[in-house]
Amino acid sequence: MNDKFGFKSRCDVSRETLDMLEIYAELLKSWNRKINLVSPKTLDNLWTRHFLDSAQVFSHSGPVSHWVDLGSGGGFPGAVVALLAGPEQKTTLIESDQRKAAFLRNLARETSGFEVIAARIEEVVPQEADCVSARALAPLPELLAYVTRHLKPTGRALLPKGRNARAEMDQALEHWRFDCETYPSETDPEAVILSLGEIERV
Repeated sequence: MNDKFGFKSRCDVSRETLDMLEIYAELLKSWNRKINLVSPKTLDNLWTRHFLDSAQVFSHSGPVSHWVDLGSGGGFPGAVVALLAGPEQKTTLIESDQRKAAFLRNLARETSGFEVIAARIEEVVPQEADCVSARALAPLPELLAYVTRHLKPTGRALLPKGRNARAEMDQALEHWRFDCETYPSETDPEAVILSLGEIERV
């Protein structure tokens, strides 16, 4: 588990938070044998590939009262964000796959009690979140329709994107207007994190 110590050296987290992440790791490995939450080949590198990758998204947020994560799957980045933020932040994970939602609810009971909504993103009542995140859910032009449904006008979206980020942004700008800050990923030299605000359809 050198992977875990690498995470600890790069993220200043409390012992309690680290304990909850260890619970998370064990639950993920157990459930992943039955349902496909993450690629099995990433489990040996779990603390970097999933936990640190999610923590870096959280590090680019300002003060947040309500964070919504879309298409949460195995809980990345939403569940990690919930554990890092603590109970003073409301964190809501939206996941339409009932089995994955069951995993997330189990994880919430065992750790920090974040909210899980098991429904399609477009069917959930608008959440008016300060921050919306989504990892590997959809190309940016499609993703922005989901994001704007649940993001309040003054909020920001934090969206990890891979090597095609520039092309996705160019496509999105054909139908959307937004301001964008781009941060290099700490876990993938070809990836970035997009911080988008003032998102409007044109």
